[in-house]
Amino acid sequence: IIAVDYAGQSCDYTALKSICKEHNLKLVGDCCHSIGAKDEHGNAAGSLADISVLSFHPVKHITTGEGGMALTDDPELAKRMRSFRNHGVNNDASTRLEKCTWVYEMRELGYNYRITDIQCALGLSQLKKLDTFLEIRRSLAAKYGSIFQGHMDVTPLKLKNGVKHAYHLYVVKISADKRESVFEFMRGKEIGVNVHYIPVHYHPYYKDNFNTGTDLCPAAEKAYEEILTLPLHPGMCEEDVDYIVKQLDAALKACS
Repeated sequence: IIAVDYAGQSCDYTALKSICKEHNLKLVGDCCHSIGAKDEHGNAAGSLADISVLSFHPVKHITTGEGGMALTDDPELAKRMRSFRNHGVNNDASTRLEKCTWVYEMRELGYNYRITDIQCALGLSQLKKLDTFLEIRRSLAAKYGSIFQGHMDVTPLKLKNGVKHAYHLYVVKISADKRESVFEFMRGKEIGVNVHYIPVHYHPYYKDNFNTGTDLCPAAEKAYEEILTLPLHPGMCEEDVDYIVKQLDAALKACS
């Protein structure tokens, strides 16, 4: 099972672990949106699954330009992943240097998935700023939330009690019949709204190869028709939020 911490809030890993245990499955946490988040028990995102993956793409909380990371506390899984990212070789260069040997063996299929030292240096410098980035994101999200409280036409995604949200995205729901017009209105005002995401089973690859289509995932499909992502990043200030909401209200009124 691959659990996606959509927008920056941890999934219900307790329930998912129960399902995995019942069916003898592994659990992978997609924490690309949730670095710095915590669940209602105070457990950090990235520590709740057999393997958790992070993204360091430029739009994420911290970046290495591109690339990512896989986390696990299982020594055997860690060993397999180190081999997989290094052409399936059992000894990487650093290990051979420690042992003063030239011997290595390719024991399984692997790939060159090694991040560069320069990217790692950038990532370490970014890591020092993570707490500040998260503080700004949470503050801006709180500003949005206070404005939208009781709003007739805009519903933010639900925040679970006791959690620490990482707010990679700030997603709201609006009327499906207005979404496209509101999107175009906001983009016309040079406000970078977006839609995250097109359901995977709508993409041609899955349609062509797995015969997927509508009504396969009705909840996801309904959500897709209604969601709109509002700008949220550490370069913003509260005045930006006020302006965005003002234009969103104007867009909704214009589309009535």
